[in-house]
Amino acid sequence: MKLIAIYRCLCDETRLRILHLLSVRPLCVCHLQAVLNEPQVKISKHLAYLKAQGMAESRRHQNWMIYSLPRQRGPELEANLRCLQDCVATEPIFKKDRRALAKLKPDCDWIETETKRTRPTRASTCDC
Repeated sequence: MKLIAIYRCLCDETRLRILHLLSVRPLCVCHLQAVLNEPQVKISKHLAYLKAQGMAESRRHQNWMIYSLPRQRGPELEANLRCLQDCVATEPIFKKDRRALAKLKPDCDWIETETKRTRPTRASTCDC
């Protein structure tokens, strides 16, 4: 991945917030919507951009698209993701996002079980 592509992704607050949340766990679009309080169209647009640049991956589970950070990361991406995690500790918006994600945790836990190929138990809470 080219360094310039990484910085293009990082120059937008919404994409930074998405990357920060994906560093915690894989998430469905609807969970990102809930945490960021943004419309689905905006979230999906930014996720598509991140995916096109190799900074996010997606997989389908039934009706849901699950997004995560790429499993294979180049050294440039890894270094910038570590830097992001160091920097967000002082920014109120990122702290707010983490609190909101913590409140959603029970609704997001099915994503972890999906990885193990089991049916989600709380899928009815996800509208995407």
